[in-house]
Amino acid sequence: MMAQEKQGSSGKPGRVGIWTFAFEGWPAARVREAAAEIEELGYGAIWFGEAFGRDSVGQAWLLLSATRRITVAAGIANIAFRNPIAMATAERALGEAFPGRYLLGLGGHRVDDRPMQVDGYAVPAMGRPVATMRAYLDAMDAVPAHGPVPDPAPRRVLAALGPRMLELAAERAWGAHPYFVPVEHTARARRIMGPDAFLGVEQAVVLDGDPDRARMTARAHVAGYTDLAPHQRANLERLGFGEDDFFGGPGGGPSDRLVDAIVVRGDLEAIDKRVQEHFAAGADHVCLQVLTADPAASPMEQWRELAPLAADRSRKKAAASSTP
Repeated sequence: MMAQEKQGSSGKPGRVGIWTFAFEGWPAARVREAAAEIEELGYGAIWFGEAFGRDSVGQAWLLLSATRRITVAAGIANIAFRNPIAMATAERALGEAFPGRYLLGLGGHRVDDRPMQVDGYAVPAMGRPVATMRAYLDAMDAVPAHGPVPDPAPRRVLAALGPRMLELAAERAWGAHPYFVPVEHTARARRIMGPDAFLGVEQAVVLDGDPDRARMTARAHVAGYTDLAPHQRANLERLGFGEDDFFGGPGGGPSDRLVDAIVVRGDLEAIDKRVQEHFAAGADHVCLQVLTADPAASPMEQWRELAPLAADRSRKKAAASSTP
């Protein structure tokens, strides 16, 4: 299967979306209400993570059924959690039931052949990342269709960080969905993938009037990945960060340099500036992950506060496209 076209009628997420793990622990009724409001706020997409809360396919169906227009994007569906047959048939079902609105992100935290540990549970290892993903895509594409097939097919993106996975994303998918990356990675990803592949970047943000608390919130987020995610450290090392950045900061945590590169703190103007930097570096879409001092707190208030960024981006893009 060749790379999917960048433009088309299926899975277009607009310029600014939201990214969240919050829905994992919320009851279905609360998720429906939040999704409907996010759509009305003007965001282009709802991206949701998958850990051990609600299954990615069920979560997508819940969000799609609660909304009418917005793109719903798996960011990402972990390939270790379901085999290619289950993923391919679910993708078809969602694409047929909600035409043009489902965007499938695929990935999995693979570090060679070592399993990922989540709360003491060992997720089965699947081998080397690029070869594993290529084989998974091959298997998905080969699954026979014994039911309705959406036309066009839903878009796919890969959770790509390193050069080889970014190349695969440009070759075999619509593009890439990098997570936990600075602006420098966005520029590098665009160079590697070329001009035509979609690049949808996650950006962590803290909206908090207390600067000390905001920095603590940002540092805790970054520390969670530098402590437990070797693939994230490897990606940051390729960008010039090192051990001092991972563990040389206050209390043995991440450095201010790394925290500020990964998380933007401040008001709407500061966050909009970072979003513009990603666009200038080559991003097509930026999805904002709100971080709060209490990880269990609802980010709805912050989603409302950030909504003008999505509306402004949509208006600016429309104005630019209509200029002779």
